[in-house]
Amino acid sequence: MWAELRPIGRDRDSGGYRRYAWTGADADCRTWFQAQAEARGLAYETDRNGNQWAWLGDPLAGDAVVTGSHLDSVPDGGAFDGPLGVVSSFAALDELRRRGAAFSRPLAITNFGDEEGARFGLACVGSRLAAGQLTKEKAYELRDADGTSLPRAMEEAGYDPDTIGADPERLARIGAFVELHVEQGRALDLSGDRVGLASAIWPHGRWRFDFRGEANHAGTTRLVDRRDPMLTYAQTVLAARSEAALAGAVATFGKISVEPNGVNAIPSLVRGWLDSRAPDQAALDTVVTAIEKAARERAESEGIDLSVVRESFTPVIEFEDALRDELNRILGGALPVLGTGAGHDAGILSGSIPTAMLFVRNPTGVSHSPAEYAAEDDCVAGVLALADVLEGLACR
Repeated sequence: MWAELRPIGRDRDSGGYRRYAWTGADADCRTWFQAQAEARGLAYETDRNGNQWAWLGDPLAGDAVVTGSHLDSVPDGGAFDGPLGVVSSFAALDELRRRGAAFSRPLAITNFGDEEGARFGLACVGSRLAAGQLTKEKAYELRDADGTSLPRAMEEAGYDPDTIGADPERLARIGAFVELHVEQGRALDLSGDRVGLASAIWPHGRWRFDFRGEANHAGTTRLVDRRDPMLTYAQTVLAARSEAALAGAVATFGKISVEPNGVNAIPSLVRGWLDSRAPDQAALDTVVTAIEKAARERAESEGIDLSVVRESFTPVIEFEDALRDELNRILGGALPVLGTGAGHDAGILSGSIPTAMLFVRNPTGVSHSPAEYAAEDDCVAGVLALADVLEGLACR
């Protein structure tokens, strides 16, 4: 399965993956998923929001156990974030069939669409739509960098955008959702464990900072006469680092656009996107407020106009204690329980159905990078843990 997925959406120069929603690479990943489902005799379907499902047993019976993750990527992302969960789900089913497991509940494997939000700027679009956390109207407003709307992109990929929206009937048929994911950090590497359980997802959000100055000639405009928004933006980036350290949070300006974007032109507009996450809401509020305050003070002193818009936000998500404890019991009761600053489809769905997460050790902690890595032995340990969990939940 890894060999088949490896070349899809991989950039030759960076070595990273560019599997963006509703593109050719995304279509190839979806074709791969369907082929895996059909090769195992599973009933395949795509729901109203473009999420893929592979069913063992009656999808309408209710109380189903569902596992899976996503196949899309961030720009130049790694091979494991998302795909490890999907590949491991199919491999876990293979293992259960090898064991001769008898299923008493329906089982499904899923691939949620547009989890990373790399194209339209909003993460977990497929699961947000299904859970009713993203309305059809708001989804229709999403645009990519080229101005292409989400519904147009879906149409061009052969899907009907008129059907998107909340899917409570489908979610009501799910009794538990378990997502396996490569750890995006080094907690398991430091503890020496191959597999861990998730406790909660930190509150997190994305904010757009628009710094507006005055375009002018880079070679003839005196420094004292400039209204250069790039300087204000640069100081804000530094402020984000220092304020995050003080608040025990993380804050990152990882995306930027510049107008007119000329080498010999002072910018008129610098637009930067802030991603910030913290262990609790108070710390997140503190760091974002401090960053915005620093930006406004600097902007005022340099004659720059500043606007700040919160584009997305997810509050702290506590995974259901009962399901997490059941997973820990099934797996022997000694797994470490970890918090995470990364968002996941399981977190979005937790408001509608019982959810839990398994993490597989990442020896370097690197993620969202071509250097992302998990050792084969650890991946196998994750598959076996997931198989044990699915057997404990769906075969009792």
